[in-house]
Amino acid sequence: MNAGKKRIAVWTQGVKLPGEVRGYTRFRKIAEMLVVAGFDVDLITSSFQHWEKVQRETSGAQYQGTPYSIVFVDEPGYKKNLDLRRIASHKKLAQNLSTYFAAHKGKYSLIYAEIPPNDCARVCAEAAKAQNIPFVADVNDLWPEAMRIAVDIPVLSDLAFAPFARDAEQVYKLLDAAVGTSDEYAARPSRDRSEAYEHVTVYVGNDLNEFDAGVATYAAGIEKPFSEIWVVYAGMLGASYDLETLIAAVAACVEQLPNLRLKILGDGPNRTGLEKLAVEIDAPVDFLGYLDYAHMAAWLSKCDITVNSLVASAAQSIVTKIGDYLAAGKPMINTGSSPEFYNKVEKDGFGMNVPAEDVEELAEAIYKLASNPQQCAEMGKRARAIAEKEFDQNTSYAEIVNLIKQMTA
Repeated sequence: MNAGKKRIAVWTQGVKLPGEVRGYTRFRKIAEMLVVAGFDVDLITSSFQHWEKVQRETSGAQYQGTPYSIVFVDEPGYKKNLDLRRIASHKKLAQNLSTYFAAHKGKYSLIYAEIPPNDCARVCAEAAKAQNIPFVADVNDLWPEAMRIAVDIPVLSDLAFAPFARDAEQVYKLLDAAVGTSDEYAARPSRDRSEAYEHVTVYVGNDLNEFDAGVATYAAGIEKPFSEIWVVYAGMLGASYDLETLIAAVAACVEQLPNLRLKILGDGPNRTGLEKLAVEIDAPVDFLGYLDYAHMAAWLSKCDITVNSLVASAAQSIVTKIGDYLAAGKPMINTGSSPEFYNKVEKDGFGMNVPAEDVEELAEAIYKLASNPQQCAEMGKRARAIAEKEFDQNTSYAEIVNLIKQMTA
């Protein structure tokens, strides 16, 4: 550790570390940019790789030699995303994280932490308070609000989710600043506190250089018949994402658009049921499974229309995949109900909004875009311009770095 530099703790549970295939890059990128800005950085994360559901070989060579230091906190692990064992695993992780911060008092000048998981974020907030250093929460999802999409049982859900709500309230009360992945998320802490707080919106976004490299490397190897029209969805096949309506809408378009195909990139608990549905209604769907980032970028670039498909009750605002959809330079159909993103689609002109869970409206939107290549080209240009201006981590994350500089000055 350089005695002349301030050291920042960056906490995240779901990061994709060097040498790994799955996970989010947001906090790794933040750590890298903080180092460039002159800070020493500890990227603190779990010993358990959430995406692969395996324990990391924490002494592996791939975790050495990074510009930041990687600190692993022990976590027992779990087998399913929706699992009581996951709750228990996070609880133990939070306890071990608390022990870590207690053992390293005075080491850090600021703690930057993601929420969720709520209990781990609460530990970070309380550690910062105890050590009288600033705490910044990166709000990238809302628990327990999002949990109700999968499990919403009157009274029982309120009881089950109460601990998540208490942890979130504590985090929001203790934070000194918030970074939200949408305006809605950045403003969320205000509901649990009366004091003003610094807050900025920085979309999850992506590394456009990495996206473009994937396209350059793999797009030529993807054969797309000239006459076919490809609609694409990329992401989790889970409760918040309405693939049933999308599959039905594509099936409804086949008579007018016989060369239409839906490409589904991703995996999740609903995949088997979705595959069965596609067969039952004879929908032209190809399930490509989980693809690494470079291959996903290449597939997005070859498709004609992207779809942000969410159920009506989804709590998500501006989800991770949006940056990749925009980077592909294709028109987007949005079924998400978030007023913030709904307005952005209209204002920036890169796509169309349709009501969630409406097969007829979604089918009509697909037909309109597929029948108007000039409009698609114009929307695609706007999409790419917005990606470059607002979603490229290499530039947009500078706002996070500047916030941390101000708070540690």
